Amino acid sequence: MDDVVSTLTRDPAVGGLTTGAVARLLGVAPTTLRSWDRRYGIGPASREGGRHRRWTAADIRLLECMCGLTNAGMPPAEAARAALAAASPGPLSGPDDHEDEGRAGRPASHAPGALPIGRARRECRGLARAAVRLDAHAMDELLAAAIERYGLLAAWESVIMPTLHAVGRKWETAGERYIEVEHLLSWHVSSALRRAASQRPPVAGSGVSLLACTPGESHTLALEALTAGLAQQGLPVRMFGAALPVEAMEEAVRRTGPAAVVLWAQSRSTASRALVARVESIEWGVRGARRRPVVLVAGPGWAGQLPPGARHPSGLAEALDALAAISRR
Repeated sequence: MDDVVSTLTRDPAVGGLTTGAVARLLGVAPTTLRSWDRRYGIGPASREGGRHRRWTAADIRLLECMCGLTNAGMPPAEAARAALAAASPGPLSGPDDHEDEGRAGRPASHAPGALPIGRARRECRGLARAAVRLDAHAMDELLAAAIERYGLLAAWESVIMPTLHAVGRKWETAGERYIEVEHLLSWHVSSALRRAASQRPPVAGSGVSLLACTPGESHTLALEALTAGLAQQGLPVRMFGAALPVEAMEEAVRRTGPAAVVLWAQSRSTASRALVARVESIEWGVRGARRRPVVLVAGPGWAGQLPPGARHPSGLAEALDALAAISRR
């Protein structure tokens, strides 16, 4: 990036970069750059033949400022005013703050818009905008910063989950336009949780927690957050991920002898009371001192059909407290 900007600064004859080239440099969708140009005046100072955008070094520096502000969670209209003000000594005479109207009477952009975050933390809004832009580097930085600043539990509940829910709502209403956003965001959330889980080795002497999705269940992120939370407390955990077959689950329980087993079901169709009873009945150990695991059911799929006496944590914090108490017995 710095080499490209330096070249443009030293040699004006280069003539600037195309929108596509700038988008690749910044990791921003070309539609986002065109939208910023139309709505907020964050655009190239000159156009080739009066129409084609050509971005100079100064234009790119302005875009870098704009990207940095939006990544931090600042609304685009406010970020545009701040970026233009920083680039110009004079007062800002930019576009209107209304994000649904085009600049200078032009129609508003029809590119994929912001996610319906609502009144959430600034970090949540920044993560949502990075996700829509498919900005992988920004997502990694924002996720790491949120976990470091607030801790895993608070970051999960106040930054990560609201953004994931917003992607899900948008995908449901916008068809397949946001599937790529959901997949990329989920991947980077998973990566951030694994990095958090690797920061501390398990403490000897605590019972193992076995975590798995029920057969047919593919949603794993909540269990990955629980895995990271247990690992950060130094509690041993085995995470078996999505759709673990019944026979494999039974074998894993017998081989690890866990203090607790957590079964996640996202939907009612994957929640099985018979499976809970089957896991609860597994025994191991020497005769006369046999043990059984404590089984917890987690996820919205169990609502209204809890097995008798089953523990159903209401969220990540309650699940962490319950498993920590069981593991340390």
